[in-house]
Amino acid sequence: MKITVGDTYDPRVIALLDHHVTTARAQTEPGSAHALDLTGLRAANVAFWTGWDGDTLVAVGALKVLSPDHGEVKSMHTLEAARRRGFAGKMLRHIIDQARARNMTRLSLETGSWDYFKPAVALYQAHGFVFCDPFEGYVADRNSLFLTLAL
Repeated sequence: MKITVGDTYDPRVIALLDHHVTTARAQTEPGSAHALDLTGLRAANVAFWTGWDGDTLVAVGALKVLSPDHGEVKSMHTLEAARRRGFAGKMLRHIIDQARARNMTRLSLETGSWDYFKPAVALYQAHGFVFCDPFEGYVADRNSLFLTLAL
């Protein structure tokens, strides 16, 4: 998979992100979905990447800077047809590496607690993330899980 800086104006990227947001929100109670929309991904404190298998967009992921030493994983999604091929792990490792390159010492994330999100939680745990308390404005919510990784 080739990882590049994401183009949030590319129709293929827009379609995958729309699917990500729509699917995540459909699997979460109203008010508990925290996926970034296109405007959020275009913010100055967000770095966004796309993963390509040849000409096919297979994954997206972002790093939101919360403070100079703390980042948040955002918008992790892999095309359904490309799952179980290691693309999500490669994107997550890229985000972790980018956080380290920015001298961050902590990387956190929020994901859903429903069964739909179990594969994502397993991925994060396989890369060393552990459960933590809510961070950076999040509040405890039975629909959300919070994980963190010391870098």
